[in-house]
Amino acid sequence: MFSIIQAAGWPIWPLIACSILALALVIERFLSLKTAKIAPPKLLEEVIAVTRQNVPGPDVVNQLEQNSALGEVLASGLRALNTHPGCSQEELHASMEATGRRVAHRLERYLNALATIASAAPLMGLFGTVVGMIEIFGSQPAGSATGGNPAQLAHGISVALYNTAFGLIVAIPSLIFWRYFRGRVDEFLLILELSAEQLARHLNHLRK
Repeated sequence: MFSIIQAAGWPIWPLIACSILALALVIERFLSLKTAKIAPPKLLEEVIAVTRQNVPGPDVVNQLEQNSALGEVLASGLRALNTHPGCSQEELHASMEATGRRVAHRLERYLNALATIASAAPLMGLFGTVVGMIEIFGSQPAGSATGGNPAQLAHGISVALYNTAFGLIVAIPSLIFWRYFRGRVDEFLLILELSAEQLARHLNHLRK
């Protein structure tokens, strides 16, 4: 592996840094975007069951908020009713929508960085290719009949090919994981939105 890095030349080091960063981001997103942390399947039903008679107190609401991202959104609606029992349905929606935007921002964290790596890695590989081509042409002095320096020519070719290949090796998985996490976040956001809407209707019916 070290011999490959040596053959690829100095342009490979930014790509290696990007690959390490991309791997760290993928692991972090896998750990953060678990269903149990974002939208537990039975949480909405449990909240509706608890609020069939009345709105729970602050202690229960605080516990719900710590449960998950979905719990945080639902808890904001319950807290709005605890704070202002006479709040309108629009104010209830606004409270949960504001919390939902904060949660959405948190779910989308680092996705732009992963997308940037997926876009930049091929360009960085292309830059290494250009550096290799410069070395190739540099090994062919003008007016020389001997064909230039074979060692420098071989090194230039290795720099060009290794950087091109490594740029694609970094970019392709980064793009795949970015698309996967993007879809997963969109799915979670839809669940949060529909759950908040259902709880808002339930709470409005409860007050009637």
